Amino acid sequence: MNLLHMNYFIAVVEHQSISRAAQSLFITQQTLSSHIASMEKELGTCLFERRPRFRLTRTGERFYQ
Repeated sequence: MNLLHMNYFIAVVEHQSISRAAQSLFITQQTLSSHIASMEKELGTCLFERRPRFRLTRTGERFYQ
């Protein structure tokens, strides 16, 4: 994991949306989703619940803190 992944994760948390975070970072939604998926794979856990509504998991909350 690198600092870029961490910055992307923080942006998603703060915007509570991958699409809004991607816009603020001037990258595509697909690129940001890929970085988040890579982080989740490396950590071996889901950081976000995607349905029924997008939000942090408990693990994601602890990771953010």
